[in-house]
Amino acid sequence: MDRQRVVIAGLGDTGVLTAIRLARRFDVVGISVKPGLVSGQELGVRVARPDDWARDYWIEFGRFRGLDRVRTVHGVLTGVDLAARTVHVDRVGAAAVEPYDVLVIATGVTNGFWRRPVWQTADDVGRELHSVHDRLAGAESIAIIGGGAAAVSAAANLAVALPASGVALYYPGERALPQHHWRVWNRIEKRLRAAGVALHSGHRAVVPVGFGCDAITGDPVHWSTGQSPVAADAVLWAIGKVRPNTAWLPADVLDEQGFVRVTPQLRVPGHPGVFAVGDVAATDPLRASARSRADGLVARNVKAYLAGGRPRDYRAPSTRWGSVLGVQRDGLEVFTPAGQAFRFPAWSIERVLQPWIVRRGIYRGVRGR
Repeated sequence: MDRQRVVIAGLGDTGVLTAIRLARRFDVVGISVKPGLVSGQELGVRVARPDDWARDYWIEFGRFRGLDRVRTVHGVLTGVDLAARTVHVDRVGAAAVEPYDVLVIATGVTNGFWRRPVWQTADDVGRELHSVHDRLAGAESIAIIGGGAAAVSAAANLAVALPASGVALYYPGERALPQHHWRVWNRIEKRLRAAGVALHSGHRAVVPVGFGCDAITGDPVHWSTGQSPVAADAVLWAIGKVRPNTAWLPADVLDEQGFVRVTPQLRVPGHPGVFAVGDVAATDPLRASARSRADGLVARNVKAYLAGGRPRDYRAPSTRWGSVLGVQRDGLEVFTPAGQAFRFPAWSIERVLQPWIVRRGIYRGVRGR
């Protein structure tokens, strides 16, 4: 008897984990524009220490033991027929159609140069990683625009990695990290100042017309809040100009901002067998299902749908949590939703956290390069 087929559209952080959870029970097909997991996490480490970042966050699909039973399709999603239960894929000039019993939409969002739905080879990924770092390393002054975790992480990590460069962080509010508990900013602000980052609150940038914030720029930055323009050799835009990767989906499944509408069970209303999870899913104001490890919930609800079981509801956190700066010389600091910090000491990262908790526990085995 043929196994039921689950197509997972998008193999980013959440898509990979969902595929791993479902692969033992179903015929799983994963579709991705990348040849592996190119994580959207830890922008600061990515731009400041690209080799360190690639070791943990750029993993070709063939290295995941949990994906051995998953057929991965390297292509661009071009459409879906929800009535016929098929998705359409452009495999670099060759059209393909993938039928499904269940479709899980996990195509994420576009958010700067580090998260784009652009088809790439492994060589393309490597070149892009190092070209961005080289551009920043060659700058005598760096301006980072934005107040979220990506901007704060970039400022902190670049200031440590490139101490000769003047790094400045410009954010619109009285404090950065407004979606985190206030205790998080209190702690992170001290680290930024200790690293030599110049902090400029109350600066809201004017985004150039037609600019998608997906490149390092060198033109002066203008402000809608009245300050004089600021010039820097390199300007990194991390203002949270998020655009969902949903151009391949029909309008009736999307909300006004283009995100996928979902029920509390992460099902798409009106379309049995269609689920959405991660940054693309309109679950809550923070769209936090990716950071809340909802891959486990959506996998459970897929199983319940196909077996006639009872699904569970997604419960969103009220604030962001987790790591902000990524791995530093003194280890990895992680914050709870209540803003409390706990630290993995530096020695434990490569001896315990990555090999046992992440690669073995979360990903169920990752082969060496």
